[in-house]
Amino acid sequence: MTEHPLLLLGFIAVCALATFATRVLPFIAFSRQAEHPLVLHLGRYLPPAVMLILVIYAMRDCSPLAQGAVNLDANGLPMLLAALIVAILQLWRHNALLSILAGTVSYMAMIQLF
Repeated sequence: MTEHPLLLLGFIAVCALATFATRVLPFIAFSRQAEHPLVLHLGRYLPPAVMLILVIYAMRDCSPLAQGAVNLDANGLPMLLAALIVAILQLWRHNALLSILAGTVSYMAMIQLF
């Protein structure tokens, strides 16, 4: 019985090391090519593209109007309003962390209240 916690800690350590390595290796590999045009291009356009893909994926089931009425389920009006809050905050403050946090909090509040 005493070996199970140690085994679990070993698994966690291996997973943490693998995750850390996959995050660090690109920085090590591209450290000398930081000013390469391709790296600069990817650094500029890849983050917004990934965010757009995540938004499209998250909103794929959004149906604010279901059967001619306002849909107050989790994939209806709360999702649409939270997305609108995120967009407005991002355009106003240009702070992704603030926008995502406000959108998440507002969405969770709305699905609990509606």
